[in-house]
Amino acid sequence: MEELRVFYTGKNGKLTLLLKALQNLPKKEKIDAGKTLNVIKREIDQLFISKKQEIEDKVLNAKLIEEKIDISLPERPFHHGGIHPISKTLDELICILGNMGFEIKEGPHIEDEYNNFTALNIPESHPARQEHDTFYINKNSKLLRTHTSPVQIRVMSEKKLPIKIIAPGATYRCDDDSTHSPMFHQVEGLVVDKEVNMSDLKSIIIDLLKSFFQLENLPVRFRPSYFPFTEPSAEVDIGFSKKKGFIEIGKNDDWLEILGCGMVNIKVLENCGIDSKNYKGYAFGLGVERFAMLKYGINDLRMFYDNDLRWLKHYSFRPEGFPNIIRGLK
Repeated sequence: MEELRVFYTGKNGKLTLLLKALQNLPKKEKIDAGKTLNVIKREIDQLFISKKQEIEDKVLNAKLIEEKIDISLPERPFHHGGIHPISKTLDELICILGNMGFEIKEGPHIEDEYNNFTALNIPESHPARQEHDTFYINKNSKLLRTHTSPVQIRVMSEKKLPIKIIAPGATYRCDDDSTHSPMFHQVEGLVVDKEVNMSDLKSIIIDLLKSFFQLENLPVRFRPSYFPFTEPSAEVDIGFSKKKGFIEIGKNDDWLEILGCGMVNIKVLENCGIDSKNYKGYAFGLGVERFAMLKYGINDLRMFYDNDLRWLKHYSFRPEGFPNIIRGLK
């Protein structure tokens, strides 16, 4: 191609010789012929440049293909993410109670002593208020909430009656062993109205437990107990059996404590500015981790937070069929 270019537009090329011969032409013919020859020369030069670039690109692409090196990593197996047992259990509880007409309420994790203790009729001498049980943040009585009950206090203090709420969320206490964690989750329920009683409370709890464990004939009993914020108070037990280290819910061989409940103490109602002569209330509280351990066969609470990938793969849930209030439990 270079020889062909030189033959036409080189120093002694045919087109070059024609351009040199222009000086022998009359002036008018010289101008017309000069224009024509210059246009032809530009077109020829452009054709050679384009063809040269085409050949160079072709050679380069062939060289790139020939000398190609695969620097990518080998393909890795793809693992789907999963729903953590705590998230699954929390959503199941919210789903069940939401279908019972409870509204979800939330509150701050950093609380003051009044909302966390005093308004709930917990005396200053109570062990729960000591530093060995509660995470205090500073000398101004700020602390990490030890339960979600302060949410109930905040809602009752608004005095928008009647009230039917649940308060799910994280709570914090100075505990750390196979059945306790410095951070854990609770769901607390509260109903305040003119016509509520202990029978209503028992009905709600029995329905909740039967729905959660999906056992229509689940044995449930209520034992008298004491909590500063409820009067009367009760512990709730469910029937179970234990064979070779495995717990089976629904049997009636023994009883297992599952949650606490009671009628709201009139002092708590009055601390929130609610007329205790015309309004009554009941409340209950449960530990989400405890419910997850019992339903899904988990025997050490600390494993929820160890981030062991093998444990998470075994106990996590695929996202399909994640429960909600509309769809219900799967």
